[in-house]
Amino acid sequence: MTENIDGASATTMQVLAALFIDQIDFRQIDGGATHIDLTGVQFSAPAPVDGPHQWAPHLVALVRAGSEHSGSAVLEAVFFVDGEQVARSVQPLQVEPGKFGYRLVRAEIDVPSTPFSVETHVRLDDGPAIIVPFTVLDAAPSDA
Repeated sequence: MTENIDGASATTMQVLAALFIDQIDFRQIDGGATHIDLTGVQFSAPAPVDGPHQWAPHLVALVRAGSEHSGSAVLEAVFFVDGEQVARSVQPLQVEPGKFGYRLVRAEIDVPSTPFSVETHVRLDDGPAIIVPFTVLDAAPSDA
């Protein structure tokens, strides 16, 4: 079994990154390589309105399956506010061994007031979590 400097091996599957985004696009370039364009990567944003509202973030998890891994796992994203779970997404994930993949996660979270901070714990199966913070700021002042 080959092992990377960080301890990852050909038999593991790992979350490479988890980010809040506005949009994700894919494009083929010469030679058949695929590029992923992430637009609006963010760790905070102004609330759309003053007062209570619902926030529906878009989170993308980029994953890698080792060449000797089955390619199957369960992706879990748990959203916490002040240590309390406010949303959870669990979904199966299939990635061709030796390749990269992604999964989009969307939650609906009630925001009572701003600023409002969320920590999202993203992991595969029972593996270690990547923690992604996000802060909903006060609404931007209107020009009216």
